Amino acid sequence: MLRSVLACALAGLTAVNAIPTISAKGSKFFTSDGNQFYVKGIAYQLVPDDPLIDATQCGLDASLMKTIGTNSIRVYHVDPNADHTACMKAFADAGIYIWLDLDTFDTQIEQTAPKWNQTQRDAFAAVMDEFHQYDNLAGFFVGNEVLTTGNGSVAAPYVKAAARDMKAHRDASKYRKIPIGYSAADISTLRPMLQNYLACGNNASEALDFFSLNAYSWCGDSDYKTSGYVRSSRTRPTTASPSSFPRRAATRCRRALSTTRLPSSARWPIHGQAPSSTSGSRRRTTTA
Repeated sequence: MLRSVLACALAGLTAVNAIPTISAKGSKFFTSDGNQFYVKGIAYQLVPDDPLIDATQCGLDASLMKTIGTNSIRVYHVDPNADHTACMKAFADAGIYIWLDLDTFDTQIEQTAPKWNQTQRDAFAAVMDEFHQYDNLAGFFVGNEVLTTGNGSVAAPYVKAAARDMKAHRDASKYRKIPIGYSAADISTLRPMLQNYLACGNNASEALDFFSLNAYSWCGDSDYKTSGYVRSSRTRPTTASPSSFPRRAATRCRRALSTTRLPSSARWPIHGQAPSSTSGSRRRTTTA
């Protein structure tokens, strides 16, 4: 009897401490407790190795990120066969969500010779199968800068096919409705039509849940207007899915990240300035 009471008490404690999940509703992100969610994040991967395995490093980084109000990290490549429990808990305890790419260097969709086959589908699904269990898994990307030229537009249907199959796998596996999106290169001639193509359509099972833009024009101590973000925001089409700036600075800025502090420009100056259709930004912190 005492053991049953203790088990119930522990279960209740777990429920209280669980981090709210993220979902896409219309053109916004919301938490499961009903609050609108704005991405305030950092791109978190310096090397090809999976960064969500080293529990000690994750704990140190999560604590540091929390001091500047980070609520999201983006991770590009992971090993679906590794144990990510400790790292995901470290970030969850800090109130930080993970936005994760499903592809790897071997399975990503290429614009020069686009394909979407069973091998790629299974590899993407393996990553989803590993990470769906974590409440602080905020969303999955099915592609990152697949299209970088006008001629590369032939690859767009393959990105949409990947989204379709991953949403089907998510639903067939009875996972929660984890948002599935795409991260685009900042090319003004491609952006409006590509965002419309990926986010719209009569079949919701094929439409992406969110669209992100890798804009590298904000380097160092800039601002929303000087960086050109104001122009990027104005040229973004209004769609029924959330959008964000997933990478707000890049290696080309040549700003080193200290091991003991984050630069002041890693804070979140676009919030309150960007239009309501923008759901946040992530800074790419890489050493020069």
